[in-house]
This record gives sequence, structure tokens and C-alpha cells, in this order.
Amino acid sequence: MTSAAAATTKSIIHVAGYSSCGFYRRAASVVASLSLLFPHRLQLVQHEFTSRDEFREWLIHGTNFRERVGNTLGGGNLRASAHSSSPFCWTSNTADQSSNSADSVNVLEFIGGCDDALDWCRKFAQPPAPSTSTDGEANIAEMVPDGHSPSHSYDYDLLILGGGSGGLAASKEAAKLGAKVAVLDYVKPSPAGSKWGLGGTCVNVGCIPKKLMHNAALLNGNYVHDQPHYGIGVTPESIEANYGMTQDNTAATHSWDMLKQNVQNHIRGLNFKYRVDLREKEVTYLNLLGKFVDKNTIETVDKKGNVDTVTFSRCMVAVGGRPTPLNCEGGEMAISSDDIFSLDRDPGKVLCVGASYISLECAGFLRGIGKDVTVAVRSILLRGFDRECAKLIGEHMKDEGIVFREEVVPTKLEKVGEKIKVTFSNGESDEYDTVLAAIGRSGDTSKLGLENVGVAVNPKNSKISAKFEQTSVPNIYAIGDVMDGCPELTPVAIHAGKALSRRLFGGSNQAMDYRNICTTVFTPLEYGTVGYSEDEAIAEFGEESVTVYHKYFIPLEWSLSPSRGSHQGFCKAIVNKHTDKVLGLHYLGPNAGEVMQGFGTAMKLGCKFEDITETVGIHPTTAEEFTTLSITKESGEDAAASGC
Repeated sequence: MTSAAAATTKSIIHVAGYSSCGFYRRAASVVASLSLLFPHRLQLVQHEFTSRDEFREWLIHGTNFRERVGNTLGGGNLRASAHSSSPFCWTSNTADQSSNSADSVNVLEFIGGCDDALDWCRKFAQPPAPSTSTDGEANIAEMVPDGHSPSHSYDYDLLILGGGSGGLAASKEAAKLGAKVAVLDYVKPSPAGSKWGLGGTCVNVGCIPKKLMHNAALLNGNYVHDQPHYGIGVTPESIEANYGMTQDNTAATHSWDMLKQNVQNHIRGLNFKYRVDLREKEVTYLNLLGKFVDKNTIETVDKKGNVDTVTFSRCMVAVGGRPTPLNCEGGEMAISSDDIFSLDRDPGKVLCVGASYISLECAGFLRGIGKDVTVAVRSILLRGFDRECAKLIGEHMKDEGIVFREEVVPTKLEKVGEKIKVTFSNGESDEYDTVLAAIGRSGDTSKLGLENVGVAVNPKNSKISAKFEQTSVPNIYAIGDVMDGCPELTPVAIHAGKALSRRLFGGSNQAMDYRNICTTVFTPLEYGTVGYSEDEAIAEFGEESVTVYHKYFIPLEWSLSPSRGSHQGFCKAIVNKHTDKVLGLHYLGPNAGEVMQGFGTAMKLGCKFEDITETVGIHPTTAEEFTTLSITKESGEDAAASGC
């Protein structure tokens, strides 16, 4: 029985230990006190042994009660089978006082030791809160039995394919819950030959290097547009030459090699830390390439070509995705986001193909460090994001000097000396030093042998179909970017992996909630968002049920810079007109990720628009603009901020 259920039905909690054990006495005392306060909701049953040896004989050796509990729970809680200290606590549907007659068949839930029992009591004493998602729907995972048993004869309880953020988080969580876990990770080089270490896309060729290079662009922008107007680096001679005024700095020189080297050094440090962390958490790391032989066996190949096999009771596929290659003549000349962060030469003049957030982020930081950048757009910017915000981002990027070739795709790439000549679908052409393709990502599943075990895959994107992360083969699971329909975000994979491990080995039934997840696009004008876009809200609830509050503002930190005067921040709240519930929040401006994170928690808790406007803002900040929203789109009033 879970603590949530304990609020409405009587819980019978058993505490077993030996009489001289202080932890046993403490746990029993707290449960006894609660049972006096809530006699109709809680009953304590003590199983007290006279000595530690007698207790361990019952728990581990003779009666082996812990193993019986583990078997009774069907492998749902390996912690029970491994628990060896006093006290041993569980809930049951009977209240037999005899230690010798304690029946594992009647065990409902293994709680754990003293700290676990106290935590159970804290949750019991809290006001009941139903396990629901933000729309009121029950958030319980209904899993198909996968045949796992604690007494299996396989090499591992859990084998995880992929050492990215999700796989690593899931492995450590499962190991903490008592499972024997291995992580199988082998990085296949990109078509351009780029390789990297343990940690997956985010650490090596995604979020981490992207944010560092984005920061390089911000620092360069601060030097050019802001520092002189704050008096930094200004001399009396320059003031006199400019008739008492300050001017933007000329662009600073930039070393691509130095930036790349420092970013890669940081990444290598993270790779090492991840390997150490796995060892400390007692997770086996296997630097091998794997392919399914059957539903309990993986064939492995090492870098020397040696072949072996590994067996498992459960498998979690967390191999992520890879960039979709450019499909045109000469497309192999293009690099991808797998290559740009370790590029061994200055990118020079760059063409970014695609209007995805990856393409626009790369275009943004490359322009920010002084490169000549063009973006080729087939249709619209940032498909899947709010249309109004995407338009404002595009306008800002054009102001930054990024060229957009709209409604075109490359039809041919050819080498012309040291350059790459690109011919576009409208017949025009130009030459570039680097062509970066960012037109989408596909699941990295083509060589996993999923067809050998019958795991269903979406043929359009090579991603695995799953419900509650469980595939069509019950003991094979999928998390993160490789799962069809899953948001391609690192924290999503981490949370899903942990939640799945808790369901597989910790007795949890809590599903991953994929709704109302914050994200930030690190374009030159940063974009933070959570919830519905305006178009999505109107399509879902009807235009007559949606109100949009919006506002343009100039961040205070931009106000001293004349060249930033044409730029504005923007925020809007999309609200259900009938319930006042906030459906979506969108923000364009500095530090978008930091601004949006707190609002994500509010959205998770189902906040209403009044909750935001009644919050006292922190002044002067850009996040505070949300708390002062008052103008609706339908009013037609000017949405520009009016100052303090």
C-alpha cells in the first residue's frame, strides 16, 4: 500500500528488529505515536528479537524472510532481498504479532530501514494529494508484466544500451535500488569522422558545448555593444574624439582554436567524471557495440572486433538519435552538430541548412563570434514552437547580420578549390567554407538488431514505439530521444530514466509526465517556453476560450546601449478564459532559461493567471514582466511596457 492510499484505508505497518537496536526502537516509537493519533488509519505490529543474531537468523539465514518478501513482490523491489540491517519494515494486510509466523505472502509493500520508515511516516502524516498530472488525469503507469524474477540466471538485472544522460541516470537509480546494472556504450564516428566519449549527445555534441559557444557570442556582444557605454575601456581621448559620447567597440579578434580547445577540454573532464561516477555507484561500464540476438541476449563487439555476448533480464534502450544527413548531390560534404564543436579549422563563411532550433542556435553563436552566416529555410522557423515568438527571433537574427535564404533547399554541393559551392532549389548559388546540416534527427537504431526481437520502430524516424517507456517486447524498454514522441531534451531523458528504474526495481507505479516541460532555445534572442503555443491552445480549446496577455519590454541591461535600442524583449501568457488556468508561457530576452525554470514549477502545479499577477515581482528584472501582464491581444491596446 502506498502512502497516498494510506490516507483513506487502514495501514498495517510491521517493524522487525532486535531489542537493543536504537534504530529499531526509534522507528517503532514513531509509528506507535502515529498509530495513537490515527487509530483508524494506522496500526503498528512489532516483531522484536532478543539479539542481533536471532534477528539475522530470521531475516537472512534460516527463515530468510527478506528473500521471501522479494519473491512475493515479484522482483518489483530488489531492496527487500538485499536488506540486512535492523529494522526491517513492511506493510501487510494482516496484523499477526508472532515473529515466527510473519507471512511474506501478505506483504503489500517493502518500506526499508529506519530512515525509510520515518520518511513513510512523514508522507503518511501529510495531507493527501492524488497522483495526477496537471490536467487532473491520473499519472499512473500501467505496465505489462515482463517476466523478471530476482532469481534469474542472466548476467545482469538491467542492461542499458547507451551512455547518455538518460541511460546514466537510469543506471545509477537502478543500482541504488539494488539491481545489478551494466551500461553498454560505444560511439560510432559521425560520417565526417567525429568521435567522443561517455556522456551522450548533450555533454559531447549538444547542450554543453552549445551553451559554452553561445556564451562566447554573448561575451563578444557585450564587448562590442555594451562595455563602452558602461565606461569599460573608455579613455579621455576616445570621449573627446566622439564629442563626449561613447561608441560601440569595433569587433574583437576571436580564436576559434582556443574556444574549441577549451570547450573540448571541459568535455573530456566530464567524460572522466562520468566513468568514475559509474564505478562509485557500482554500475559496470562496457565500452562495446551491442546488437540484439534475442530478448535476453546482446551480441557485443569491441574496438578490436572481438565478439562476445551479454545476457540480461531487462534491457533499456537509451541510444538517442543522430542528425539526419543532407539528401542531395554532394550532401556528404556537409557536417552536422556532431562535428561543429570539435571542428579542427575555423568555420569561416557558414551555411546552416534548416530552420530547427539546432540550426538557429548554431547560426546564432557563429555569427556572435564574428562569422559570416547564412541560414537556408525550406518553410518556417522553429516548427512546433509559438509562431509569433519564432517570427520575432527571425527578425532579431536578421538584425544581427544573419542572412536568410527563404523557401529554398540545397540541391547540389560541389567542391570549388577550398570552398563548397551550394546550388539552391531556386537556381541561385553561393560558396561557403562550411555547410552545416541541421534538418532533423533520427533514432540511432539501424544497427541494434531490433528486428531480431520484434521491437516496433517508426519507419519515418527510426524511433522506438513505446507506452510508459515499455516497448512491444515487455522486458525491453526505451527512454529519451530514441523513444517515438518523446521531447528531445536532456532533462526529459533523465527524469524518464529515473522514473522507469523506480518502477522496475523500487515498487513505484509513477509514470513520467511529458506535459508542461520547460525548454529554452539559445538563439541570440533567447526563447524560454512552457506549455501550449498560442496556435496549439486555440486549436485545443477554441479561440473563444483563450485569452492572450502580452508585453514588449526593453531589458534594463540593454538600456545604455544605443545599438540595442531597436531590440526588445517579449513575454506572453496564454490563459483559459473560463478557468483562468495558464496554458502556456513564452519569453524572449536575456537569461531565458533562468527566467522560465521557476515558472515551469508553477505550471506543473496548475497555476492560474491570478497566481502570477498576484505574485510580487523582483525588481528590476525581466522575469518580473510576467507579474505585470495586463493587456490582452483582443483589446488591441499597445503592448509596449510603460517603464517602472
